[in-house]
Amino acid sequence: MQTKLTLSIESDVIEQAKEYARQQHRSLSNMVESYLKLIVRKDSSTEEITPIVASLSGILPMNVSDRGREEITAYLEEKYK
Repeated sequence: MQTKLTLSIESDVIEQAKEYARQQHRSLSNMVESYLKLIVRKDSSTEEITPIVASLSGILPMNVSDRGREEITAYLEEKYK
């Protein structure tokens, strides 16, 4: 069932997002819905990973330092500008 949602977002962000959605041949609503599904799925799936699976997957440890987290965030923000 579709439900209407009202959000308050900076106008320049909305314009950039609309342009990106147009280039991807998708609606902005579809993109937001996909993103929300992704983050909800990520949150629920991280709890299900056992220590053995985590050690075999080669992922970063969950206890990344604040500095490491800041560096990762800065890198990703620059990459996806």
